[in-house]
Amino acid sequence: MKWLYSAAFIVLVMYISGCSTATIVTTKKSLPKLYEDVNSTHEEKRDVIITLFGLNNYTDTPRAGMRASNIIEGILVAKGYTIINNADDKVPSLDKARKIAKENGSKYFLYGGVTEWRYKTGIDGEPAVSLQCSLYKSKSGEVYWSATGSDSDWGNASIGTTAQELLSEMMSD
Repeated sequence: MKWLYSAAFIVLVMYISGCSTATIVTTKKSLPKLYEDVNSTHEEKRDVIITLFGLNNYTDTPRAGMRASNIIEGILVAKGYTIINNADDKVPSLDKARKIAKENGSKYFLYGGVTEWRYKTGIDGEPAVSLQCSLYKSKSGEVYWSATGSDSDWGNASIGTTAQELLSEMMSD
């Protein structure tokens, strides 16, 4: 009887671990800190301004880059960042994006691409999302933070919730 419980536990662990399909690669740095220590009892909020550009869409799904940018904006605003939304259908080159961010006074700008934004074929039609985001310093153009992630979910989930969970995890501290 013990072996039956052990076998059931092993199957359960394998089943649960199979639900977690997100893969994320990120730089050692996290997003810029919003709060800095003034002294041991007080933290001061810094005004971190980020210009957000639409992500390049490398998929067959129309406006996937715009959809991902919209989710990114919501996550960053919820974290307390000031966002200048410059996301539109035509994504500028990296050099042009840097110039725009410098002109509007942003310290950083976010740029990237979407490589998968679809429902897989088959009976369940699971959502699958893959994207890359990089945060650049506006003055120097150097990469401050970068993350690449892919995720899929069960057939009853949406692409939006799958993307939001993935992006939240990518942008966590």
